[in-house]
Amino acid sequence: MAEATSRRKVAANPVLVSHDVQSRLKSDILDGRFPPGSKLATALLQEAYDASVGTLREALSHLRSEGLVELEAGRGFRVAPVSAEDLRDVSSLYIEFEERAAVDSVRRGGDEWETGVLTSFHRLARIEALPREERIQRSSEWLTCHRQFHDALVADCGSRWLLRLRATLYDHMERYRLISQKHRPLSMHKRREHELIRDAALARRADEVGTLLRSHLEETTQTVLQYAPQFMPGAD
Repeated sequence: MAEATSRRKVAANPVLVSHDVQSRLKSDILDGRFPPGSKLATALLQEAYDASVGTLREALSHLRSEGLVELEAGRGFRVAPVSAEDLRDVSSLYIEFEERAAVDSVRRGGDEWETGVLTSFHRLARIEALPREERIQRSSEWLTCHRQFHDALVADCGSRWLLRLRATLYDHMERYRLISQKHRPLSMHKRREHELIRDAALARRADEVGTLLRSHLEETTQTVLQYAPQFMPGAD
């Protein structure tokens, strides 16, 4: 009984509630539950997240600062739109930041960093080795493991600002990846690309890691442009 009461107190903590709502709303925007450009009506959000108007406005304001939500005067909040022009802009910056962060991290990384890279790669590789249908069923788990692998690669970068900006751009790239994922065939060669990146990282071939990552990410951009043009003005 005491444990149940403790859990209720934790759940009622306004800071934790606000963070939870923000995290869930962000995830639903990234995976397309709320499509680009769609209105984020307060009544709908209250029902979906069982949250107060104040908590929702705080979450929306935070996501606005990250560029995932826009506020239109007199019309309320909307999910930020997508476009081929925006994708190219986001992709160009993200690739530059990811490459710089990874190269620095590979050069600086210690034993703990190596363990993080190995562990995260192992989790990712287990899913990527599954038969196609099972991989599709576990796509949300793949997304988590994929992010953990890329985060592990850059974990020992010496610039916290670079990591902060890189994380924001990763979210925007993730939204584009998820848009295209609904309309493209499952890629089966990414596992090999991840293996090559891991091997180069653990061998401390920093410049090679940067080159491999750039190629890996540029292909992702081209894939999105190829398979999601109907959702992105200017992609044709």
